[in-house]
Amino acid sequence: MGQQEKVATSLAGTVGEEISASLTSVDAELARRYPGDPGTRQPVHTVYVPADDFTATTIRTWGDRALAALDEHAPDAASLASVLGLPQDLAEPVHDRVRAKLEREPVEDLRIDFEDGYGPRPDAEEDEAAARAARLVAEAYAGGTAAPYMGIRMKCMEAAVRDRGIRTTDIFLTGLMRAGGLPDGLVLTLPKVTYPEQVTAFVRLLEAFEETHGLPPGRLGFEIQIETSQSILAADGTAAVARMIDAARGRATGLHYGTFDYSACVGVSPAYQASDHPAADHAKAVMQVAAAGTGVRVCDGSTNVLPVGPAQQVHEAWRLHHGLTRRALARAYYQGWDMHPGHLPTRYAAVYAFYREGLGQAASRLAAYVAKAGGDVMDEPATAKALSGYLLRGVDCGALDATEVTELTGLSRADLDGFASPRRGGLTVTAP
Repeated sequence: MGQQEKVATSLAGTVGEEISASLTSVDAELARRYPGDPGTRQPVHTVYVPADDFTATTIRTWGDRALAALDEHAPDAASLASVLGLPQDLAEPVHDRVRAKLEREPVEDLRIDFEDGYGPRPDAEEDEAAARAARLVAEAYAGGTAAPYMGIRMKCMEAAVRDRGIRTTDIFLTGLMRAGGLPDGLVLTLPKVTYPEQVTAFVRLLEAFEETHGLPPGRLGFEIQIETSQSILAADGTAAVARMIDAARGRATGLHYGTFDYSACVGVSPAYQASDHPAADHAKAVMQVAAAGTGVRVCDGSTNVLPVGPAQQVHEAWRLHHGLTRRALARAYYQGWDMHPGHLPTRYAAVYAFYREGLGQAASRLAAYVAKAGGDVMDEPATAKALSGYLLRGVDCGALDATEVTELTGLSRADLDGFASPRRGGLTVTAP
């Protein structure tokens, strides 16, 4: 042991106390605005189904149609790998897992659509459809046939349809309450938000519903759909989407990019409206920065190119969808929209390949970090958080098995939760 160092200070103890006191309000504001990831499962996609098309068998029907498309156009691992350009070592595990997913849980998140996919209807007709949607969702959760997440997209808060959107939301939520209560996987989507005041108005609606039914404050959250340029850049030059998150008062759960409405809003011609257009990249980058640390998750848009028709046409649509999904994952958009059952095989193929190809490296880096063993990459706590989040998302969607992750990292699910989000609790390990 070397000579013990003498420790000396110059400042009075009151200096630190004064500084801490001066930052008390800042500390509280940081905790309120930036609580971090909620630590819950994020679905890899959202499926939108018009309210008049939704039935008790919709989820299973989507799964069966997706399986039929896979059997017809990529019946084995080699053919799927050939179509999508998957590495040979991933072909078998990806194909097998995609099939198993489509059989077990074909849809992770489903939104019954009362907006663009449904359109204007007589009030009596939409009233009945909203009540029917509530009954079917309640029955699905009670019977174990629901997707992990389900809910509705109501009409927006613009003047022309505001009353209709409010009434549909009320009917749907009231129907769920009468059927036994709000399910844990309930999700609401507010479309075409342009001004933060529209978010504030929707918060007031949800507050009133909670007060009426004696629900805990904040029980009802919602997604904000970004479909207009004004929701990204306000007239005063500020980032309106950041103000929308604040206006939600902790209720916002996601920002969903609306590919086609947003593209049309900024003047992109139909042939070039896509989620990889520069205008889309800019909007999502602003959404991503605004949401960072808030616990609000960003969701990519969709493609309207459907995998239908002869094999060559299906394969081309699959390659497009697969490529867009992989591109989004690389940019940390872990969720997107799927518009057709034929999109499900490529959604899961892209997601599963993404997590399986990175499993070895992510697991070894995290294990080295925990052991303070060093290696060829020097990781910090923020990277350990990202590595854990990566592995957890892979497990949640079925790309990875919890047992194989534990074997490779030496960490339990609880350990990974602790690294990934302070709101989950768990281990705290300082940087090597």
